[in-house]
Amino acid sequence: MSGFSENETLSISELNLQIRNSLQQNFGAVWVTGEITDLSRPQSGHIYLSLKDSQSQIRAVLWRSTASRLPFDLHDGMQVVAQGSIDVYPPRGTYQLILKQVEPLGVGALQLALQKLQEKLAAEGLFDPSTKRRLPAVPRHIAVVSSPTGAAIRDFLQVLLRRWPQATVSVLPTRVQGEGAEQEIASAVVLAQQLQPRPDVLVVTRGGGSLEDLWCFNSEKVVRAVASCRIPTVSAIGHEIDVTLCDLAADVRALTPTEAAELISPDQAELRQALTQVRQRMEHLLRQQIRVHRLRLDHWAERPVLRDPLQIIRDRSRITDEWAIRLNDAMADVLFEKKRAVDSLTQQLDSLSPLNVLRRGYSVSANVLDGTVVRSVEQMQMGDQMETILPDGRLVSRIESIRAERSTVTTPVKRQKKK
Repeated sequence: MSGFSENETLSISELNLQIRNSLQQNFGAVWVTGEITDLSRPQSGHIYLSLKDSQSQIRAVLWRSTASRLPFDLHDGMQVVAQGSIDVYPPRGTYQLILKQVEPLGVGALQLALQKLQEKLAAEGLFDPSTKRRLPAVPRHIAVVSSPTGAAIRDFLQVLLRRWPQATVSVLPTRVQGEGAEQEIASAVVLAQQLQPRPDVLVVTRGGGSLEDLWCFNSEKVVRAVASCRIPTVSAIGHEIDVTLCDLAADVRALTPTEAAELISPDQAELRQALTQVRQRMEHLLRQQIRVHRLRLDHWAERPVLRDPLQIIRDRSRITDEWAIRLNDAMADVLFEKKRAVDSLTQQLDSLSPLNVLRRGYSVSANVLDGTVVRSVEQMQMGDQMETILPDGRLVSRIESIRAERSTVTTPVKRQKKK
């Protein structure tokens, strides 16, 4: 072929390399707007995608180091604003964007990341209103996590000193924005729980600022530290319009550092007035109680037993004497009746007593041998001894003669022979 020289030809690799160098020299960092399509996530951690508009599209890639720092997820159909540089992929001869930054179109990246983290932590219950604790009515020890040189701590302490100077305040100094601030704040919250004496309330505060300035109070580390704090916590971040995740995790949110001081401290004047009212009510109640008890004492003082305590003793003594007289009379009557009964029985016994018969001249004789009463002459024999019982004594005699005076014959009593 005419006009052809091997020295003027380029290899495909050389051509792609020249195109690559040319594009890199003529195009620096560029910002583009487009819709994500054909997004893929291989195991390498890189993100490959295409950005398109209504007429064209371009391939793009986020290397793993950039993709891992994105605070939100990418997906097909998302409208984004991306910044990157033009590069050529020599093996395929295609050019692409190497993306360094990606933000959702219409929503800032920080705002989207904040929304995503809030949804995640809310699902875990870190913002559940039912877990919120009440603040102590009269705190004695207050811990404050804040910048020691900021306006927030100055405003907070001025209000607290005016309202409740009796409280002890422990300031745990930290940075409240910038790199490393979130770690310092989270560590200070943990440290506050180790103070002795243990604080009654913990305040996390700083002044207002942009979303970027307040971003450390939206960090997951700070939010979890506040949510897990064992001390009732007040969050006062920024101004009234600023709401951070730290505010949502705390037990109480204050709109400003000044309001935080008002929420946790009783007003001295109001407390003094309340104490005065309590004292007045107590005095009134005590006076009422004194009047009631005085009336009761007056009532008891009018009772006879208290006017003359010995009167009841005399009355009881008189009754005792009357009962003693009645008892003696009753006992005398009983004894008299019993004596009459005994006399009657005595007379009856006397009438039946054999001694009375003996007193009329009769006697009783018994055989000395066996002690049997002699009722018949036939019971005795000559020579037997007989004991005669008289009213005034006994006689022992021997039978010298026996004379029967009855015409009827009685059966003689057989005498047992001595063994």
